[in-house]
Amino acid sequence: MINSYASLDDAGVAIAAARAGADVVRNMYGERLTRIDKGAGDFATTADVEAEKAILSVIHAARPDDAVLGEEGGQQGAAQAARQWLVDPLCGTLNYAVGNMLVAVNVALRNGAAAVADPFSGDVFFTDGETAWVRHDDADAQLAPTPATQLVDVNLDPPFPSAPGFRAVDLLAQPGFVERFRPRVVSTTLALAWVAAGKRAAYVTDGGELSGSVHFAAGIALCQAAGCVVTGIDGAPIGQAGRGLVVAADGETHRLLMSVIRSRSRHRA
Repeated sequence: MINSYASLDDAGVAIAAARAGADVVRNMYGERLTRIDKGAGDFATTADVEAEKAILSVIHAARPDDAVLGEEGGQQGAAQAARQWLVDPLCGTLNYAVGNMLVAVNVALRNGAAAVADPFSGDVFFTDGETAWVRHDDADAQLAPTPATQLVDVNLDPPFPSAPGFRAVDLLAQPGFVERFRPRVVSTTLALAWVAAGKRAAYVTDGGELSGSVHFAAGIALCQAAGCVVTGIDGAPIGQAGRGLVVAADGETHRLLMSVIRSRSRHRA
């Protein structure tokens, strides 16, 4: 049998894998799904598991020597491998389980290509590590971030491990925030792709070091390639220093958000 994935470049592999996962998510939508408890109120469904299997089948066929870290299946291959794929097969499981279509499928090669698929719109946002695009009906358009919407997604999930003292939810009580921006809560990292695409002005979450997270790696890569400003919630570059995430369409939006965050942090101190 001819391996149709072997000839793809890394961006092509990311797109094909994300699409394979998105097909499963879309096809299983509305089914009565078994929930797999992860503790602390978190859970996966059989759709998460089956979507990850579909994604991994593409990656293994295309790049059999690469390592993979999947949200459901864990580490496959050496954790410190030079090439490692980070896979979140269904970001927004809680949305999906109650019939909400705001979900994403995230596939990223660490420090390389990445793709974020919207199973229901058919959009696949992707980057080769240098430029960011959206593919719809096999037509590609380059992503162009803009702050024009003034919409900012704020992640209201409980604090992540190693989260900084500031909580993203604190923004909602800040006059400086609500005077300039309009908060939204999507509860999936599809919102990161929307910043890159100009559908959101910014995205804010608290948390630890998120650049290596299966949930956030693809969206971060996409936003960086699109030219967004990407830092930790403390303003530091993401990585070991930066904690949480502030992604803004432009420098002015980022400056305004950091001003509000720092003002709130000083007030709490």
